[in-house]
Amino acid sequence: MMSLWNNLKTTMLMALLMGLVVGLAHWLIGPEAVLPALILAGGLNFVAFFFSDKIALATMRAREVHREDDPALYDLVGALAERARLPMPGVYMSPAKAPNAFATGRSPRHSAVGVTAGLRTLLNDEELAGVIAHELAHVRHRDVLISTI
Repeated sequence: MMSLWNNLKTTMLMALLMGLVVGLAHWLIGPEAVLPALILAGGLNFVAFFFSDKIALATMRAREVHREDDPALYDLVGALAERARLPMPGVYMSPAKAPNAFATGRSPRHSAVGVTAGLRTLLNDEELAGVIAHELAHVRHRDVLISTI
């Protein structure tokens, strides 16, 4: 039932964005701009829905972490995802020195959790677990998708 509600919210937000772009084009340019605005809005929604995670990861210059790269981080994310009853997200590391963590993806099955190198060196395992759990909560509640749209 929660998944149905999340899908409905997502659809409503995408429709609202599309309506806003089309309405703005009609108001600023006139009726002849409605079809091009509709095509543009549809394209923007498509890109936002399917590629926002890749854009976010590229922006952070994040690289995927496999178990052999950082077993402690990978196992921590796996254990917390299992405890939250979420599928295993992709695990990423950004070379940024500033301590930060992020979650991205359009759904729990298409999600990723990332940390910066600065955060990885700054926090102990217990603190890191709290940060990762926070990011997984964003995944569970689809906050990333809602923010993207």
